[in-house]
Amino acid sequence: MYKVNDVEINYIDYGNKKGKTIVFLHGWGQNIEMMKILSDPLSREYHTIVIDLPGHGSSSEPTYPWNHLDFVNAIKALLDSLKVKNPTLVGHSFGGELSILYASLYDVDKLVLLDSPFKPIKKINLKTYLLKFAKKIPGINKLEGWAKKHIGSAEYRSASETMRKILVNSVTANLEEEAKKIKAETIIIWGTHDDVVPFEHGIDLEGLIPGSALVPYEGCSHYAYYERAGQTVNIIRSLVGGK
Repeated sequence: MYKVNDVEINYIDYGNKKGKTIVFLHGWGQNIEMMKILSDPLSREYHTIVIDLPGHGSSSEPTYPWNHLDFVNAIKALLDSLKVKNPTLVGHSFGGELSILYASLYDVDKLVLLDSPFKPIKKINLKTYLLKFAKKIPGINKLEGWAKKHIGSAEYRSASETMRKILVNSVTANLEEEAKKIKAETIIIWGTHDDVVPFEHGIDLEGLIPGSALVPYEGCSHYAYYERAGQTVNIIRSLVGGK
């Protein structure tokens, strides 16, 4: 655990410490486990860090409604404490939003954005969607129990007033100007059947980030990276390269 601004941040730091560092940031309502399908196979070659974002997983909830910059500065403080400089960031959905802002402010080697919002989207029923998702994706039915326990529970953190306000901050944020400032080589992966953040947003994002490349995952959902985890791992490996 790392403590910043009275918030305890849970993370795992593993893999090849002599390799380049890749930091994984999950989406809203998720946790470390959702990113390990990418980080585990890459840990043989790279130094991998997976973070439970504040208010998720085993990290504590912010004491007030954080905005994107609060999250990014907490991530930066954690990475500074681990003496990590110029990492590759891999962010899904909300984690991708934070990755966009981080990369506009701090040095990043490479950037991988997975179905990542960057401008206002319609409000979604996360409880219903995530429960559907846990049943829908082949090979991850084991997550259904976790989803029912944590999403359906009165203790689910996103049901708190603070987390509801943070979610509103997220879905109403506009990071278009920040995206234009990104200098890192960027790959954008997007499911063509994403019904949370439309595929057209991925096309728009590619137009904003200089030199970025959009990789469509035909027929995949908002969780495209998970549905085609092997392909995603290969793309990240190819982008990051060797030592």
